[in-house]
Amino acid sequence: MEYNLMREFADSWGLLAMALFFVGCIAFALRPGGKAHADHAAQIPLKDD
Repeated sequence: MEYNLMREFADSWGLLAMALFFVGCIAFALRPGGKAHADHAAQIPLKDD
């Protein structure tokens, strides 16, 4: 019985939660001003100490 309950949750609300998380990650990556932070983070391994 518990397996069926967990499966029903994953099929409905779990899928919705994962979709919202995915959309949030895309929005975070494409937000205005994000390019400057991404460019700075990309240069960190190339810096000489």
